[in-house]
Amino acid sequence: MFTLLIVGCGVLGLVIGSFLNVVIYRVPLHMSIVSPRSSCPSCHTPILERDNIPVVSWLLLRGKCRTCSNPISVRYPVVELACGGLFAGVAAREGFNWDVPALLIFVAGLLALASIDLERLILPKSIVYSTLVLLSASLVLDAGVSDHWHQLLIAGLCAAGWFVVFFGLNFIGPRYLGFGDVRLSLVLGLALGWLGIRYVILGFFSANLIGAIVGVALIAMKKMSHDQPIPFGVFLSLGAALAIYAGPELLIPFQRFT
Repeated sequence: MFTLLIVGCGVLGLVIGSFLNVVIYRVPLHMSIVSPRSSCPSCHTPILERDNIPVVSWLLLRGKCRTCSNPISVRYPVVELACGGLFAGVAAREGFNWDVPALLIFVAGLLALASIDLERLILPKSIVYSTLVLLSASLVLDAGVSDHWHQLLIAGLCAAGWFVVFFGLNFIGPRYLGFGDVRLSLVLGLALGWLGIRYVILGFFSANLIGAIVGVALIAMKKMSHDQPIPFGVFLSLGAALAIYAGPELLIPFQRFT
């Protein structure tokens, strides 16, 4: 049954990843994510149902539109595979636990936001707030079923605390930390706070460490200048993912202090 859960979540992730591709493309352009049907960005021909199977269709079409033969971005199968892997990873980490739906919502939202931030250096508030609402509802349901109201309180306090910290950082240096990151801090603090305060701290420091390493490397290779804006939402997402998937192992040395 455990293997079935992992496989089922992985397949669900592939399907959700396909939907996230629509979100990633349309939301920054202020387009509806419901209609019209998905179409080729080049010739605008509606995509057939048989050409809309996650990953498989892209491979069968060799990354090209069936109608005009123009290339279809590799981002589409990458996002689908990433979402499938993230979902399977949550299932493998949590098992049959009421935490799973909340964490699936969390990682799906982070994947969409990180992808948009990487491409456009923005974190659309519609996606941030939608993720926050769905995550909050899922955690309230979890707390009600498992009677983890104290855990929910800690999560809420972590979200508020991280928001205050990020708001202050934005106030001090808005060119280095955008307000989109401030909004995202609510989502990060809530999800990681549900797992425990140590996860919040690990996610925060991991994001800054990863960002610093990547930034220094890009500057050293002359791929980026010192004053060039960076997609910090990507690093916040990576830090949060590290806390979720590797947190229990990374935090073992600190367990005796809690």
